[in-house]
Amino acid sequence: MQEQEKTGRRRALRTLIAGSAVAASGAALAHEHQHGNAEHKTPALLARGKWAPRNWAALNTLLREHGKHSKKYNPKRKPYAVFDWDNTSIMNDCEEALLYYQIMTLSFKLKPQEFATVIRQHVPAGPFTADYKNAAGKIVELDEICADLAEDYNFLYAEYAGLGGKKTLEEVSQTPQFADFRAKLLFLYNAVNDTHGVNVGYPWVIYFFANMSVPEVMKLAEASHDFALGEGLSKVKYSSPASLPGKAGVISISHFHGIRLCTEVADLMDALRNHGIDVYVSTASMEEVVAAFATLPKYGYHVARENVLGLRLARKGDVLQNAYMPEWPLNWGPGKTEVIKRELLAKKGYGPLFVAGDSDGDYDMLRDFSDTALGLVVNRLKKGKIGELCKQAVDAMNSPKPRFILQGRQESTGNWLPHEMCLKLGKSQPALLP
Repeated sequence: MQEQEKTGRRRALRTLIAGSAVAASGAALAHEHQHGNAEHKTPALLARGKWAPRNWAALNTLLREHGKHSKKYNPKRKPYAVFDWDNTSIMNDCEEALLYYQIMTLSFKLKPQEFATVIRQHVPAGPFTADYKNAAGKIVELDEICADLAEDYNFLYAEYAGLGGKKTLEEVSQTPQFADFRAKLLFLYNAVNDTHGVNVGYPWVIYFFANMSVPEVMKLAEASHDFALGEGLSKVKYSSPASLPGKAGVISISHFHGIRLCTEVADLMDALRNHGIDVYVSTASMEEVVAAFATLPKYGYHVARENVLGLRLARKGDVLQNAYMPEWPLNWGPGKTEVIKRELLAKKGYGPLFVAGDSDGDYDMLRDFSDTALGLVVNRLKKGKIGELCKQAVDAMNSPKPRFILQGRQESTGNWLPHEMCLKLGKSQPALLP
């Protein structure tokens, strides 16, 4: 009986999606027939791509009603759109990819004592959550894993020619200390975020850029982006060597490899700009790391550098410090709303017309501005606050004027799906809600 009910639900959902596809496409065609061939009068509207039909129709409506060819458009009050970056404008997280790349290339400018300070910086002492145990079943503590990492870094610093030694990267990467360093630093990043939250974890991970200049960080970020774009999308488990248990013991952690461009978002950004709507990026990654992605022409997003807003480190001259920029909000959750109010609303006098996001970190900016006509949520089958917006989008799937729309994606390829459902990595069937 349960299997019959599941089959019935799946059939109903497929019927709903198919029906809405016909309806949305028909509405779009009817609009074009009524208003004439827009290509001869206005810039091309949004490319079809793999947008869910409802979403494509809603975005075309947004461009027609608020773009520069609308009668109510005011060039002195140009509308603007705000996009999250990681897992919205691209598939996966470029800051996390860069941490892995830093580890694999040992791209640090920290002396051993500085490294030992940074890995503990602003992280409460004591055990992590119960999910972070070693192979013996003991919950790992901060001081234990930091002691192991400091010892590994001391060894690598003395051996690797790029830090202070004489051996090549290939040579040092074959050592058990390197394997221990990779597994335990990735483990520590996840443990810090899951135990103490992103208010601790997100600033913490960018402290590893200390002593670098902004051009050095952007060059490193570009190399990491290129590397990640060439990787397969896969989750890989890393374990520290049994021969080097240290104080924390043998640990294991998984890392989600690979990044993919999202041509649909790039097309949408182009369409918005072509219709006189400015494009901004709001990210919880370091601002320069995302700027190296969003602004370089080879990636296809063409965002202006001054329009990228993210996390910021304090500086001493041109050198970045292992300290968060004073008075600059943490650009996540409520902090994203705060930054938009401070940097955009205060100067323009109004909020964003359109906002796109995928997680709880975007929930506030998606719903906090009365000027926002449409919010796009990339469906990752998330619960929490963003899950509430996903449910609102589903409830409004047949509304002619939805406040939120939900876009599906396939995690094994990074490609969007032409409907609202998400196909999670390792799953065979897509789902609309968790």
